[in-house]
Amino acid sequence: MNAFTRKLATVGSALALAGSSLLLASSPASAATSCYSTGCYGLDPATSICQNDARTVLTSETGVELRYSPTCRAAWARKQNAVAGHYYQVENERREMQSIQPGGSGGTVWTRMVDDKDIMAYACDRRSDYTMASWTLWW
Repeated sequence: MNAFTRKLATVGSALALAGSSLLLASSPASAATSCYSTGCYGLDPATSICQNDARTVLTSETGVELRYSPTCRAAWARKQNAVAGHYYQVENERREMQSIQPGGSGGTVWTRMVDDKDIMAYACDRRSDYTMASWTLWW
């Protein structure tokens, strides 16, 4: 390989490396999703902007929280110290529902979101035999 070919290969490699680093720098690794009302259905609140202004509006006697984001107009259920064998669920009056069943006990779990714009929603704790342990209601 002559000197000119080596210089050309070196310059080409440097340009390729610089270009790829610009592409990587321009795409954030964990951008928060923006959504509103029906557009939030099925999204994880932890990866959205909805978690930024979320508040617990009600808590059941078993500790299931009904969470709500005024910005997103969406709701979800959250349970700290989750119990294995229980299902935690959020549902709105249109029968849109999301649920989660923890794999073990003790951790915090939450459902994906449902629309809560101008409609009622509730969160509940169901045992594995589908009996209701507790519920909360929000409108």
